[in-house]
Amino acid sequence: MAEAQNIPAGSTTAGSIAVAAESTVATRMSAPPSFDVADFPVPHGREEEWRFTPLERLRGLHDGTAVATGEGVKVDIEAPEGVTVETVGRDDERLGRAGKPVDRVAAQAYSSFEKASVVTVAKDAVLTEPIRIAVHGHAGTAFGHQVIELGAFAEAVVVIDHTGDAVLAANVDYVLGDGAKLTVVSVQDWDEKAVHVAQHNALVGRDASFKSVVVTFGGDVVRIHPRVAYAAPGGEAELFGLYFTDAGQHQEHRLLVDHNTPHCKSNVAYKGALQGEGAHAVWIGDVLIQAAAEGTDTYELNRNLVLTDGARVDSVPNLEIETGEIAGAGHASATGRFDDEQLFYLMARGIPETEARRLVVRGFFAELVQQIGLPDVQERLIAKIEAELEASV
Repeated sequence: MAEAQNIPAGSTTAGSIAVAAESTVATRMSAPPSFDVADFPVPHGREEEWRFTPLERLRGLHDGTAVATGEGVKVDIEAPEGVTVETVGRDDERLGRAGKPVDRVAAQAYSSFEKASVVTVAKDAVLTEPIRIAVHGHAGTAFGHQVIELGAFAEAVVVIDHTGDAVLAANVDYVLGDGAKLTVVSVQDWDEKAVHVAQHNALVGRDASFKSVVVTFGGDVVRIHPRVAYAAPGGEAELFGLYFTDAGQHQEHRLLVDHNTPHCKSNVAYKGALQGEGAHAVWIGDVLIQAAAEGTDTYELNRNLVLTDGARVDSVPNLEIETGEIAGAGHASATGRFDDEQLFYLMARGIPETEARRLVVRGFFAELVQQIGLPDVQERLIAKIEAELEASV
């Protein structure tokens, strides 16, 4: 597979395609998935899955020195009728069903949490109001676990909002019954010193539809690892994301769509903007089409807009195919600065340069913001983008 690249402004990378089942690529982690932290060696930054991450800024989450301190985080859940919200212990059989931890931090989070939140939407329930989960940091270190489960043919929208200051390692499980439809919007709007490392596991049932929208703005280091697998044929997954990486921030999104079942679909689209000295965004998009997954239809896309000098993007789409019987598969990645022609077009019509730049960035993100489908959340994110752009002027 292609080596990840530090992409200069204006260049593109298209990744590569592997057809040999024996190949070892980024979709194969250095150690098998496990709930036991002892099964993962302490990373040193040379490993494929850690080589972009500033380990020294993870506050000990990666090497076992981090322990729960202070108030950690507080989780508040608002749910409409038809939803059951429970706080459970580590022995609850519903925990971990969507997928095992695939790295040491996720395993540390699973081994260290005391209580987990389980949100269950009953079979056939169609929610008209979103479930809102507020995770607020109180300047401590915490380990968390959340489960969101939809019964067969249920439909729900979930908003998970991360704010405040914390060092947080967490696992989040999404389990979709047959024919269920789930949209999840996970917003990382942390204070500037926060550290957040999380693995998101989705298990998609027969003919079920899963949409994930990951939005990252705040924090010192944010590393989100969404993963999707299919429990039966006919499942669909859409993974969207947007991030705005500011000076000194490290924002990393590592995705895996594991097509392990025939006749399933996936679509991935992430977009990011970067500004300021030391701003670093990492996007790794892994799609694995296993030999049994005939009829798969998949595509992944990453676009990055560099607003100032001093910012860095590493963008790597990986596609591994083990069967020739697929409906379609592709990927693309590109990074660049403002389109001078767009700016000239707007400025030629009397729009000042500063406003023209804002219009270009708003247009760049508009498609993904619209995927959220909740006016209050969309307005908040647009305002956040405006504030980031105002700071760059």
